[in-house]
Amino acid sequence: MPTFGVILAAAGQSSRFEDAHYKKPFAPLAGRPVWMHSAEKFLEREDVRQVVVVVSPEDRESFLEKFAANLAFMGITLAEGGDHRADSVRLGMEKLSPEIDMVAIHDAARPCLASIWIDRVFDAGVRTGAAILAIPVVGTLKRVAPDMTITETVDRSGLWEAQTPQVFSRAVLTRAIAAHIGKQPTDEAQLVEAIGQRVTVVQGSRINLKITSREDLRLAEQALKALPKPTLSGPAHPFADDDKWR
Repeated sequence: MPTFGVILAAAGQSSRFEDAHYKKPFAPLAGRPVWMHSAEKFLEREDVRQVVVVVSPEDRESFLEKFAANLAFMGITLAEGGDHRADSVRLGMEKLSPEIDMVAIHDAARPCLASIWIDRVFDAGVRTGAAILAIPVVGTLKRVAPDMTITETVDRSGLWEAQTPQVFSRAVLTRAIAAHIGKQPTDEAQLVEAIGQRVTVVQGSRINLKITSREDLRLAEQALKALPKPTLSGPAHPFADDDKWR
């Protein structure tokens, strides 16, 4: 069985969150901080051998003050992030033990994750070396000028919105990061695409939302209640219940 290391990205600035007391991964959600909901989804898996949460250097002291006991109890490794996401992922990877074969990067601010979606993207990552969760774009897209007028209606055919987890063989992701140090992609798949590696898309769910605002916390609280539950008598085919959870 391939072994997985999970990097929880929690080092962003949360500039759109509009809360003076919390950054979005650390905000309370249904009795626990957002990042802890995300971490728990991976800690319960036998194939995950290590979880690393990456926080910004400015948050390290306060994070340890609040959550050091949780880190110890849950067996989670802490890493300091860098100036940009790619730097933070690289620094998180440096904390992974040598036994790790596959690396999954997940936004700490995506707490509404079901085990069946993790199963699918993990399986695809092992099979192809690179896979991400994503959902098809369904709304009409407009390109808007700085003066807030529409300049173009964008054809949405074939467009998908990337989500996390994003899963890569350790060798592929290491090579992609080394080849593009200094580049600032918006996700890890962009780095991997740039070295010519094909990335498989696995359909995710709109429930797997990323918290970016206070309003999203209210949505996430309801979404947690709507997550599909793993059952021993689940569907024989892994995609049998797709329509129910899109």
